[in-house]
Amino acid sequence: MVGLVVMLRRFVRAIRDAWKSDEAFRTLLALVVSLLLSGTVFFTLVEGWSVLDSFYFSVTTLTTVGFGDPAPATAAGKIFTIIYIFVGLGVIGGFINVLAKHTFARRMRGAGASEEKEGEGEEQEGAPSS
Repeated sequence: MVGLVVMLRRFVRAIRDAWKSDEAFRTLLALVVSLLLSGTVFFTLVEGWSVLDSFYFSVTTLTTVGFGDPAPATAAGKIFTIIYIFVGLGVIGGFINVLAKHTFARRMRGAGASEEKEGEGEEQEGAPSS
């Protein structure tokens, strides 16, 4: 449970840092939200699914999990899903890539700071005393 909390904290920090410093991230986040909303609205209206089922299907489709629980029954739903997958995979891939870069950059900054602190302590220990 502690591991989950730590992971979620890192995830939220990475999103916050990326939001503050990277316009590409903000654009990709807006595209991801737009894709999820458009998929949810489309599947609710065309397939007659509940909003929750439509959102669930949109998320599992774009993240390539694809449990296969709900599946489009109409021709329009199937065609939309094909286009949705091709467009969505690129956007989701780009979003994950930018978020991962920010996460790793944050970790490297943290590791660099701790190495500097260790280095300072070693210099002080080896310094001649007067």
